[in-house]
Amino acid sequence: MEYRYIGRSGLRVSPVCMGTMTFGTQAEKVEAFRIMDKAYEHGINFFDTAELYPVPPTAKLAGRTEEIVGEWMAGKPRDSLILATKVAGAANGWFVPPIRHGLTAIDRFHIERAVEGSLRRLKTDYIDLYQMHWPDTVVPIEESLEAFDRLVRSGKVRYIGTSNDTTYGTTKALMRSEQHGYARFESIQNNFSLLNRRFLDELATVCRNEQISLLPYSPLAGGVLSGKYNGGFRTEGRFSAYLASSNPRQQAMARRFVNEKTLASTERYLQIAKEAGLHPVTLATAWSKQFDFVASTIVGATRTEQLDPILDAMDLTLSDEILRACDTVHDEILYPMG
Repeated sequence: MEYRYIGRSGLRVSPVCMGTMTFGTQAEKVEAFRIMDKAYEHGINFFDTAELYPVPPTAKLAGRTEEIVGEWMAGKPRDSLILATKVAGAANGWFVPPIRHGLTAIDRFHIERAVEGSLRRLKTDYIDLYQMHWPDTVVPIEESLEAFDRLVRSGKVRYIGTSNDTTYGTTKALMRSEQHGYARFESIQNNFSLLNRRFLDELATVCRNEQISLLPYSPLAGGVLSGKYNGGFRTEGRFSAYLASSNPRQQAMARRFVNEKTLASTERYLQIAKEAGLHPVTLATAWSKQFDFVASTIVGATRTEQLDPILDAMDLTLSDEILRACDTVHDEILYPMG
């Protein structure tokens, strides 16, 4: 097993991270325990959650995923796990979180309230990596960083990271941390997959030059790269439900992930995987972790058996020939997710 460091931190993680956002909705506690047990038994030591999970977020269920993860962790040596969670992003962003009465912000008050709640639900006295779920466009980043820094100094948090951030936001945060002597973001958790290579445009340069690690989420593009939508929409598919929803945000997300260009690209990737003798999930997972700025790729599962092709990617290095074939698909169908 190859373990990698996150940024300039002391966090040494498996190349695949077990995401948990489905635990409590699509996967109930018993199955979630089985999934985490299987991941742990196969060498995955990195688990990612959030105070907002499970998805889709609701006021009634928010925090349930952390409770499930906390119950599971109680049966494992705490030092054997690298645990990441997140404070919900600001309500002035793309989405209003259904917690703290929809008034969330990345300020001192909300960061302190959020971390105390997460520690309680996770049944632990420290969090290895505490992340901002998405940026706050109103609260100055200096205030956010000062609050995060106090958590690090108190020992409640070991390191901090950002998510769904921009090149400007990440660079500015790094600059302010250096100016004020605050703990800095060691990681960034953004969407990155064969269908969404936007990270390579600018943010990859920031990661390489500043020694920040990307923790890609949605390496299967919401399951699209498994090929399950190429035969038409499936009733059990997340994006099938989103299209049938009355929520405009969910409908827009479904159209971004499942459209003519993403399906055409996926058809090509399915063929590449077939010719290479690989499961399409294995191909997509391996591709997302095969960059020098990536520490660990975050995967998800709703059933234990879904882990098998993911685990096959753990120690897999794709050949130059396969990588070139994948690049050709992107060159011919540019930015299928927009």
